Amino acid sequence: MWIRSTMIYRTSFALTMAGNLVVTGLDFATILLMFSRVDSLGGWSLPEVALLYGLSATSFGVADLVLGSMDVLGGRIRDGSFDTLLVRPAPVLAQIGADRFALRRLGRISQGVVVLAWALLSVDVHWTPAKALLIPLALAAGAAIFCALFVAGAAFQFLAQDAAEVQNAFTYGGTTLLQYPPTVFGRDFVRGVTFMLPLAFVNWVPAAYVLGRPYPLRLPEWTAFASPLVALVCCVLAGVAWRAGLRSYRSTGS
Repeated sequence: MWIRSTMIYRTSFALTMAGNLVVTGLDFATILLMFSRVDSLGGWSLPEVALLYGLSATSFGVADLVLGSMDVLGGRIRDGSFDTLLVRPAPVLAQIGADRFALRRLGRISQGVVVLAWALLSVDVHWTPAKALLIPLALAAGAAIFCALFVAGAAFQFLAQDAAEVQNAFTYGGTTLLQYPPTVFGRDFVRGVTFMLPLAFVNWVPAAYVLGRPYPLRLPEWTAFASPLVALVCCVLAGVAWRAGLRSYRSTGS
């Protein structure tokens, strides 16, 4: 329904998508401005940082397209309109994900793919079948990890009722920090986004394997291929949190 309503005004959709593409592109423009003054960032060259950016932006773009509307849940809980979703013969999580579905978010994915393609052509890497396979594997696992964050953030809103910005701090904020190499952050911070909130498996760890760089926190080499397992664990935990939040819902009482 939302896609059909969007495509009725095709010119408006094209302009909105182009605007979304430009706005998201400003993130990479910031990185380009940095490299206009320095040769490396935390010991990483521009193509290597672009690889981090492309993996993070594309993975997050897919998750944002699928579940980016989860932040409307807090408002629906507060005004009582969430009740209407419970009586429909469709999974509640799917309804929330489709609520106000914004096809314009394809702009973020397109921009991430362009940067990723340029990075893959520019980095100095001896490609092997394992390294080539790791790129799509990391993209799929990264998208699943971000989807789990969206779902977990939505589950938290059952408790907080309107905490969309808290959710955004981990989703939008998470993809922003992953656009920079782990060497620019403190060791304790890197430890936190590796073991507590495993965002490092979206791009830091796979990119380290592809580029032949030291792993964050000296992780074992096999962890480069652990992203799907990490994504599975995150999705299971997010699903448990969502079910717990859904069971605790008591409506507005009006």
